[in-house]
Amino acid sequence: MRRGLPAAVAAIALAATATAASGAVYVVTAAPKTTPKDDGAAASGRRATNGPVTTIVPSTEQPAALRRVVDPDFLVVADRPVTSARLRSVSQVKRVRDLITVDAGAVQLQGGRVNMFAVDPSAFRAWTPPGTAKNDGLWNALAQDRFVVTDEVQQQFGLRESMQYPIIGRTQLFVTMGGSGSLGLPGINVLVGREMGRRIGLVHDLALLVNAPGADHAMLGSQLRKLVGAHSQVIDLHQSATQSQGQPAQQQRSPAGRPGTYLALYQQSARLCPGLSWTVLAAIGQIESDHGRNTGPSSAGALGPMQFMPATWRTYGVDGDGDGKADIMDPYDAVPAAAKYLCASGAGRGGSGLSRAIWAYNHSQSYVNNVLSLAQAYARRYS
Repeated sequence: MRRGLPAAVAAIALAATATAASGAVYVVTAAPKTTPKDDGAAASGRRATNGPVTTIVPSTEQPAALRRVVDPDFLVVADRPVTSARLRSVSQVKRVRDLITVDAGAVQLQGGRVNMFAVDPSAFRAWTPPGTAKNDGLWNALAQDRFVVTDEVQQQFGLRESMQYPIIGRTQLFVTMGGSGSLGLPGINVLVGREMGRRIGLVHDLALLVNAPGADHAMLGSQLRKLVGAHSQVIDLHQSATQSQGQPAQQQRSPAGRPGTYLALYQQSARLCPGLSWTVLAAIGQIESDHGRNTGPSSAGALGPMQFMPATWRTYGVDGDGDGKADIMDPYDAVPAAAKYLCASGAGRGGSGLSRAIWAYNHSQSYVNNVLSLAQAYARRYS
């Protein structure tokens, strides 16, 4: 069923809220994404693994003091590096006052997938929430080749300041955690300095923040997508800030009989397998694609919001929405197909049967543990 480790950092998934049809609903906070052979031992801190390993020695460079604060209006993540010509075009858009580019990518931290920005600490601090921008310790840490995480990620992974942890991108590095704080950017969990990002293998100038006081956000968002690329992810940060983090999106209009959110889709699909809780489907959907934000293909060829291998899809794929097609990329087909696959593996029996079914989905005990733990978190939050 499962594929290998996703391609290093060619794409990045953002926590933008939308309907199931467009492929993104943030149901609860992000969960670890394990690799197939991860046995969970990395959670204790530094642990040697196969492949090249580099230990980073901190530098002594200090970032510049905070001189101003910039309120970012849009976060844009492109599908390829943003060229200087495109940046000039964006800078000339009416109302655009400030721009800043960052290197970006999805990497593995402690066996889980996180979205990372590599930034110039002196310049980028002005674009973060005031409390974070004024925290000299965080920016000094970045300048000293340490990494900084959101408070949620620190708690989720059990990270401790001044401890080294493995980060896997194009190479594996052991990097020291330098602190945590609010970044104000939905879906972006970790910051490193530019040089550290280069060593990890992040994509240069893949993302940018835009400040445009007084702009019409709907019009500006459309212009940004046109200028940066049709497949870019354009996030209105003010709109994202008004939505309650960790809550299901409001029900949207959808074709008759089709749920309007991933949450509703998981709940509906679970009924296809008596005894299977929708929370298990939600946990798998979050771990596999962050509810449709990163649909592959993976390095092994897995596709879609539930990350099916094409050969498995030919056996278990379903036409969930009755449109005459069983589309591996369509959540209305992929989520019920996952329920079908789990049910065929004994998930409806619960207990050890459920554990074996999840293991069949991904041959990793730590994956099973993560799914069950996240499913419990869903149950607590939505009970």
